[in-house]
Amino acid sequence: MLMICKGLLSAMPETTVPPRGPSLRDPRLDVFRGLCLVMIFINHVPGNAFERLTSRNFGFSDAAEAFVMMSGIAAGLAYSRDFATPGRIWAGLGRVWGRAWTLYLVHLTVTAWALACAAVVVLWLNNGQLFRENEFNVLFEQPVKVLLGVPLLTHQFGYTNILPLYAVLLLASPLVFWAGRRWPLVVLGLSFLLWAVAANWRLNLPRYPQSGGWFFDPFCWQVLFVVGLLTGMATKEGRRLVPIRPWLQWLTGGFLLFVLLWQRIPMVRETVFPLLGELYKMGAPWFLVAFDKTYETLPRLLHILALTYFISSFPALRQICGKAIFRPLEIMGRQALPVFALGTLLAIFLQGVKHVTGRDLVMDSLLLGLGLGLQFALAWVRMNWPRAAA
Repeated sequence: MLMICKGLLSAMPETTVPPRGPSLRDPRLDVFRGLCLVMIFINHVPGNAFERLTSRNFGFSDAAEAFVMMSGIAAGLAYSRDFATPGRIWAGLGRVWGRAWTLYLVHLTVTAWALACAAVVVLWLNNGQLFRENEFNVLFEQPVKVLLGVPLLTHQFGYTNILPLYAVLLLASPLVFWAGRRWPLVVLGLSFLLWAVAANWRLNLPRYPQSGGWFFDPFCWQVLFVVGLLTGMATKEGRRLVPIRPWLQWLTGGFLLFVLLWQRIPMVRETVFPLLGELYKMGAPWFLVAFDKTYETLPRLLHILALTYFISSFPALRQICGKAIFRPLEIMGRQALPVFALGTLLAIFLQGVKHVTGRDLVMDSLLLGLGLGLQFALAWVRMNWPRAAA
């Protein structure tokens, strides 16, 4: 971890006003964000025949970490210049917080329609199992409290809980934009410190009416978003946050290979995993040896950092992502918010359908293919609609 952090710290943004960056849009961000949306959709329909092909089966992290990281990069690209230009800070605040408000409204809309999708499954397929899952059951057990918890973001139904995380992180991002240009090392260090403290003592935003905290702890997941913001800020200046170094490529590539062997070869996992338990018994903090998604523990964090650096360190990937074959993913990535919203609703509905159909390769292919087709169609329409958002 120290070596990766050293690489991250070695090329932070300068404190001068950055020059205007390149005008051409880098297709890598959109293509990989589109790929994450595809994998999130597949993973959100548990029990299908294709979920074993998604990234979570080949590493410690999954598409959620990549999505948050790239959301930070996209925010850095979109908003950092406002906070670097005299007289534009208030405009920047309006844009960032306006986007957070949009995310909040989309989350409420998705939540309402998620309930409607579950109701359709009950009425049309005569299957009430879906209402007993994904925190839907709390609505019937404590309806008044849930109706209060939903707009307060203290009650989040399953598979709809990443937008509240994104909105909260965006609300706090102006501080990172401002401080990141002046004291980038301090910002990055404080971000990792907050992650460690929150993970170790399980600090989290509260849930209501249930006990516990958010599924995605913002105090821990912020470290991915902050690294993404600083990356986007550097990219906006026309340079990399972390320079390409052969030793870092070998280090991150070797770590990714080790994780792949861990995931795919039981003997490797059974040999190494007990060593983590021994470290814990010797006094190592739990978040350094656990694989907890809520608190983004160290193995997951290291994996997504290594994966991000390794993939981005090969310039040829930019040309590859610009090929026509990846155009559908790029279109979906550029329209990430509406695609994610539609994908979430389709996934909730298809979960209910899967309760009836079971695991079937042909049916899974048809259902997932139709769902992905609808998401691409929405993205394509928005890309070609007059004045559609990029």
